[in-house]
Amino acid sequence: MKSSVLTRYRVMAYITAVMLLVLCTCMIFKYGFDMGEDVTFAVSQAHGVLYIIYLVFAFDLGSKARWPFGKLLWVLLSGTIPFAAFFVERKVVAETLPLVSGARPEPVKA
Repeated sequence: MKSSVLTRYRVMAYITAVMLLVLCTCMIFKYGFDMGEDVTFAVSQAHGVLYIIYLVFAFDLGSKARWPFGKLLWVLLSGTIPFAAFFVERKVVAETLPLVSGARPEPVKA
């Protein structure tokens, strides 16, 4: 598997996670303080588009890494849970990095 597949997933995982946190903040301002309705709409639209791109890249990575359906579903849904994408991304990278062609093997700990 090429390293670009993992890199695309990582970038979109971070962007999606950050946009979800921004969206949550906007929702607090919209419903808690009755302000920022236009900003909330714009951020929600942007997050939706970016989440679709994230789904494509995560599915591509999952199919190339041959993940079982449950794991793929969890990775796909992690973009909808605040903070989850950060933790899932780190775990996915740790598990997928050995599959990347040209990856350096980690030193053996004694």
